[in-house]
Amino acid sequence: MNVGIGLPIGAPATLLTWARRADAGPFSTLGLLDRLVYDTPEPLVAPAVRAGATRRVRVQTEVLLAPLRDTALLAKQAATLDRMAGGRLVLGLGIGGRADDHQVAGVDLRTRGRRLDEQMAVLRRLWSGEPYGDGVGPIGPAPARPGGPEVLFGGFRPAALERVARWGDGFLAAAPPSRAGTLFDTVRASWTTHGRTGTPRLVAQVNVALGPAQVIEDARTNMHAYYRFTGTPDRMVSGLLTTPKTIRTAIRAFEDLGADEVMLYCYGVDPDQVDRLAEVV
Repeated sequence: MNVGIGLPIGAPATLLTWARRADAGPFSTLGLLDRLVYDTPEPLVAPAVRAGATRRVRVQTEVLLAPLRDTALLAKQAATLDRMAGGRLVLGLGIGGRADDHQVAGVDLRTRGRRLDEQMAVLRRLWSGEPYGDGVGPIGPAPARPGGPEVLFGGFRPAALERVARWGDGFLAAAPPSRAGTLFDTVRASWTTHGRTGTPRLVAQVNVALGPAQVIEDARTNMHAYYRFTGTPDRMVSGLLTTPKTIRTAIRAFEDLGADEVMLYCYGVDPDQVDRLAEVV
């Protein structure tokens, strides 16, 4: 099973150090969160820089909030990045839940799921080289992967899980093993119901911090600030894994559930965690 790293959002200047160390180690993928009204790197600009600084690891958005973006421009940006990165882009997509993100983007929060479905129809068409419509298009360049980069969807509600089978290649489960198994089963069942061949790619995510007490406290502080909007940031922070034993146990649990990859998501900014996590995996 592959193991990737979710990069910290708190120190953009260190991300190239993280990326180069991960590329030299055993990791498969580099992920990055997306928020608009927050001190986070832009989720397509940052992967473009990381792709240029690495040679083999995949670069993944985890998840990019597609409804906040213009569809045609998103299609072009993703195809360009996929092409220039040699097919290493994994486009994790979601709808988000923050009212302020949608407000500044001028997008109705209440219809964000419907908008994502409409966007996917256009994205798939454009990535296949078809015209945009109404005598306009096509919009290039062609992505490295025929039909577009690999698309994973995150989410928990039934509509989000069904979206994997309707439009995607796989599922991002930001949930502990105790909950991820049910989500995986639902995604697999929907995949079969929609007549898809093969199997969906299943990617799990777990929050980790590994190192001295200062590193762990930094991660907890950053997580608490990021999830304050939920009203239950303490619950999120309580799930942070901070020892080699608990991290290995989680990886094995996700493997037993059939996950293809586990993303070890870091909120502490110390890049030495890459080397510590490499010893764990």
